Amino acid sequence: MLQAPGQSFADWMEGRVARKSTRSYDWDALKFQADFDPKYRRAQMRYVGTGGTGVSKDSNTVPSGHFTFSTMVIPAGNIGPSHIHYDVEEIFFVIRGEMMVVCEKDGQRWEAVLGERDLISIPPGVYREERNIGDEDALMCVMLGSPKPITPVYPPDSPLTKIKREKR
Repeated sequence: MLQAPGQSFADWMEGRVARKSTRSYDWDALKFQADFDPKYRRAQMRYVGTGGTGVSKDSNTVPSGHFTFSTMVIPAGNIGPSHIHYDVEEIFFVIRGEMMVVCEKDGQRWEAVLGERDLISIPPGVYREERNIGDEDALMCVMLGSPKPITPVYPPDSPLTKIKREKR
């Protein structure tokens, strides 16, 4: 993240730019979930760091010093399954579409519909699930408050807790 000794300012700053034209959606980052149930199919496009999807290395991202940032495509009717981050705040910012966000903590449940340019900041220790309730693919920005967040955990009764994810 810091300017390397002898590196020009221009090269350093250019290395901090992530252009849409140089990246593609990674439909495999969460493929283990979609293989279990197609309703979990979604794709990540990483910009800063690798996020919380379990992808440990992506050389085509801006180095992360304090947070990760990616976009996520969620096809119509699909779900980001309930999960919890114990170590970081997670932000969802809806760019396109309509998402139902469900949060749970200590037996309490809260839900809200988020539309275009709506944002939610979910504190650590709160389960979160996001569902595309619209008729088109939704597009969200996802930001996690750590350069290397711990892989999220599913609720104990979720069938996803038993699935082994491949290291990528």
